[in-house]
Formats: sequence, C-alpha cells, structure tokens
Amino acid sequence: MNRLHLMLGVLGLMGATLLTAQAGASSPDWKLAVQAWTFNNTTLIDTAEKASALGIKYIEAYPGQALGGGLAGNIGPDMDASAKAGMLAKLKALDIRLVNFGVTGAGNEAGWRKLFEFAKSVGIETICSEPDEKQFALLDTLCDQYKINIAIHNHPKPSHYWNPDTVLAACKGHSRRIGACADTGHWVRSGLDPVECLQKLQGRIISLHFKDLNVKGPEGHDVPWGTGISKATAMFAELKHQHFRGVFSIEYEHKTPQLLENVQKCAAFFTMAAGMSEKDLLAGKLVQPGFSPQPEDVWKDVKIRPDNKWPQIP
Repeated sequence: MNRLHLMLGVLGLMGATLLTAQAGASSPDWKLAVQAWTFNNTTLIDTAEKASALGIKYIEAYPGQALGGGLAGNIGPDMDASAKAGMLAKLKALDIRLVNFGVTGAGNEAGWRKLFEFAKSVGIETICSEPDEKQFALLDTLCDQYKINIAIHNHPKPSHYWNPDTVLAACKGHSRRIGACADTGHWVRSGLDPVECLQKLQGRIISLHFKDLNVKGPEGHDVPWGTGISKATAMFAELKHQHFRGVFSIEYEHKTPQLLENVQKCAAFFTMAAGMSEKDLLAGKLVQPGFSPQPEDVWKDVKIRPDNKWPQIP
C-alpha cells in the first residue's frame, strides 16, 4: 500500500475509492479524468499517483508541468523520445492513460503540426484549446490526418469563447473532430446556466472540465460535485439524454487543505451519477453519504425532454 492509499485510509475514504474505481463499468462511454492543473503545485507523476490512489484511470495533462518521478523536464511538444518513453512507462505502471492535453495551441501551421505530432506520439486523443477562428481550416486537415480532436475551451467572460453560441458558430461547417471542451464552472462564473449551455452544444461536446461552484458569478470557487449551485445532477441528466460519449475532467482549482478529499468526493459523485438514469437523476434520487441533498430549485426547472428529436448541429 503506497503513501497515498495510507493517506486516504486516514481520511476514511477507502470505501468510496473502491466505488470510484467501478465508474467505467456503469457507464462505459464515459471516462473520468483528472485535469492535472488540479495539482499544479506538484509533478505529473505525483498527480498520476494521486489519481491512481483514487481509482481514476485517466489524466488530462497541461503544458509545462514538471514530469517528476525521477524524470527531467516538462510535458509538452519539446519532449524528446527518451522522456516520452519514461513518462509513458511510469503512467502505465500506475494503470493511467493520458487522454487529453490543454489548454494549449499554436500560432502557425508548424506549431500546430508539432503539437499534433506530440499528441499522437503519447496517445493523446483530444487537444483542448482556444484557437483563432482563422485557423479552423488548418485544424480540419490536422484533426482528420492525425485522428485527434480539438475541443474548444471556454474561459469566462470576456474571453472569446465564453458563450457557447460563439463555440457553436465557430464549429459550423468544420470537421466533426472539432467541438467543445465544456468548462461548466466558467459558464457559471460568466452568469450562464450550465444546463442550457450543454443543451445548446448538443452534438458538439467532446469533453468537459466539469465543475460545481459555491456561488454564481466571477467569485465562485469549486466545491465537491453535487454540493454547489451549478446543477450538477441536472447536467449529468442532460448529458445522458444527449448520449454523450467522452471525458469528464475533474479540474478543481480551489486551493484547500481538503483538496485530495474533495477530488475524491467528485469522483464518487461521478460514479453514483453515471450509474443512474436520466429520469432518476432529475427526480432527485441521487443520495450519497457525506453529500448535502441537492436543493430542489437546483434541478426542478430542468424538464425531461418529451421526445428524442434532438437539434441537428451543423
């Protein structure tokens, strides 16, 4: 048993950790990852060790994080073959897969090709970015050539992509490999209803930086999923309704002494929600020890859609 498992034992979280490890079995089209920025004060390998201890099998890396684990350098397109091999070997030993990378981008074709080559070489499926709309024709070509997605991330207002309408308009007419990295917390910081934002982006959501915040507005900070005001349960129900397939990244940006415990609570909430139906989620049947009940006004205004006639996304 490693140091992290001992820590979790002290916290009394091991039972829920075992439940977390079963998340893939209940919803095989969903993957739960940790956005490594959550632990940006440490290394990538240390982040992977934390994820492994929590039963999480996927990581979304961010550019520039120190590799750690006895490896020199930082993760990114400038890594040499030896550093990549060492990183992948250590992740494999922890049963961790690197699936997403971001938020990042490039200013010209050479830079984008270097980024795509890097992603392909380490098994990354999706690059999360906020690209210039003038680059989309190039990205169409690269996405299809490398079989790698570009997921457009939304930082809060006044960033270019803060509103899902802008993301949707930018995607129109472009490769199906170009879509949204839906940062639900930044929507709430921008004053937007996250469930409505998900509905607007139906058919174009590739991955999520899933968050639950304590208050609506720019001052909002992360809380364990299901305990805030971000309609976490209703968002899960909406994604089930859309038959979403992809990655939920825990990006917990609020620095707290309870960080590891709170990330575990998010993972446990994911496991419970992934195993429930859309109808039961909206009926408020998600009950888990250690979580405050969802206030009725968080989800009562979100109705189960009466049919399966979903909007056609161009």
